[in-house]
Amino acid sequence: MSYLFTSESVSEGHPDKIADQISDALIDNFLAFDPESKVACETLVTTGQVILAGEVKSKTYLDVQQIARDVIKKIGYTKSEYMFEANSCGILSAIHEQSQDINQGVDRSSKEEQGAGDQGMMFGYATNETKDYMPLALNLSHKLLQELAVLRRENDEIKYLRPDAKSQVTLEYDDHNKPVRIDAIVISTQHDDFDEEATMLAKIKSDLVGILIPRIIKSNPQYAHLFNDQIEYHINPTGKFVIGGPHGDTGLTGRKIIVDTYGGKGAHGGGAFSGKDPSKVDRSAAYATRHIAKNLVAAGIADEILVQVSYAIGVAKPMGIYINTYGTGKIGKTDGEIAKIVESVFDMRPYFIEQRLKLRNPIYSETAAYGHMGRTPETVTKTFRTPNGEEKTVTVELFTWEKLDYVDQVKAAFGL
Repeated sequence: MSYLFTSESVSEGHPDKIADQISDALIDNFLAFDPESKVACETLVTTGQVILAGEVKSKTYLDVQQIARDVIKKIGYTKSEYMFEANSCGILSAIHEQSQDINQGVDRSSKEEQGAGDQGMMFGYATNETKDYMPLALNLSHKLLQELAVLRRENDEIKYLRPDAKSQVTLEYDDHNKPVRIDAIVISTQHDDFDEEATMLAKIKSDLVGILIPRIIKSNPQYAHLFNDQIEYHINPTGKFVIGGPHGDTGLTGRKIIVDTYGGKGAHGGGAFSGKDPSKVDRSAAYATRHIAKNLVAAGIADEILVQVSYAIGVAKPMGIYINTYGTGKIGKTDGEIAKIVESVFDMRPYFIEQRLKLRNPIYSETAAYGHMGRTPETVTKTFRTPNGEEKTVTVELFTWEKLDYVDQVKAAFGL
């Protein structure tokens, strides 16, 4: 029987995502100057105010206020009428030393035996319904907002856009779990004030349906067949959306964990990613399980795979690995048998995850908007500066957990 499935995304200017991006910018700056830094930092943003809190163990000193202002400026909060502006907002730091009780469970005389930074379970998921092995509804939701941000920065075809936005895509699936069409698209975008609300609503809907959607289709021709003239569009369905960003809603780090992962497909262990260094398995093991799931699906083990791993705080070896192929397995093995083979291929101790995926590098700012999964691996060069004038330029690999670098090893392990 056919069914509908929906996923949402939020823009880089959404209050929760501002908080995530500030937290991850702090992580990157700490790791750039001290790769062994242990950091757990939270950010709160509201009208004209940023509050930083958390625990840090690091050899470096940072100007956390300037880092936060640079992030806010890059996102686009640069006008006083937004009631949250990069140069004028107040920034309070309440960051302090990491608890020694936690640190003694992580650091070991042998790095290989580094303990997990917390207990918990983490999930990774992959499906072959898109070329990047991500759920399609989330994929499209992200793409709508990424293209909307490009339009905002171009400021030629659509001149009234402000940074805050949300999207949602509802897909219809057939009896074989294949997406066949887009049923509905929801986009709420912050905008400059208009003289007349009815004119404003008509203009925004006309521009988004007539300019944004064709650009999405052009840049993603593989999805063109899903678009049709029967799609139900809800564009700014509440009406006026001038008051937005942190002035409209308080933002907090870690409140968009489903947007960050799989849009409601698969599962989530509950732990947020942003603001955490890779000793926190909430982050590193979630990346590692995604890496496993993607390489398994790409190797032809199944059409769809969920991977779970769990840890005890201070213990290196995970409690166990669980695999669910949702009945789509192609190799004649049970999910339990697949899990046993996966354990022999991927070392899931925290130190080995960090090494395999090169996680002790400043690679996290790019993850903090438009999803941590399904992104394109790339090598970039970044420059960081401290308040005392020290400068460091590093070349790093982004989104290493998205690489299909274990497909051959997986095939060999399964005798394919």
